[in-house]
Amino acid sequence: MSYITIEESSLSHFLKNDTRIAVLWLVVRVYLGWEWLQAGWGKFNNPAWIGDNIGQGIGGFVQNALKKTADACAPAPAVCHADVQSWYAAFLQTFVQPYPELWSYLITFGEIAVGIGLIVGCLTGLAAFFGFTMNLNFMLAGTVSTNPIMMVLAILLVCSWRVAGYWGLDQYVLPVVFRKRYLKR
Repeated sequence: MSYITIEESSLSHFLKNDTRIAVLWLVVRVYLGWEWLQAGWGKFNNPAWIGDNIGQGIGGFVQNALKKTADACAPAPAVCHADVQSWYAAFLQTFVQPYPELWSYLITFGEIAVGIGLIVGCLTGLAAFFGFTMNLNFMLAGTVSTNPIMMVLAILLVCSWRVAGYWGLDQYVLPVVFRKRYLKR
């Protein structure tokens, strides 16, 4: 049996591994980080998310998502194209709705952590992955807004994680974490 090696294209190599493109990833990273930091900070200062009325923010979010399921348009004469799939609605009802305080903390501090991680370029690939995961969950819950754009940018940062944090703390953190020198000056 013979094996064939397919070379990586020069464009792909440039976007993912060449430090000359690091300034582009710096701009993308800081923009995306700022968006996450603003979202988390807004929740942190909102009593419905963190404060006297903790859990009301996520509770309302879940209720709105559940209104977008196929069950909400059951008597419709035409085929219903629900914004929220039944399996995701079941997830929200089983794991999110009973624990609104926990999810308020997780979402708020998760958004702040992703924002700070991206802005300072510390564990950029990991921060972008968790940002992508939150965007995916928001979209599965029927919220569009800027989530598709943020998801695409997060995917690009995850794919280019080696060079995305070059102008950031990753040049010091990654060699310690992986015991290798990924980022060379």
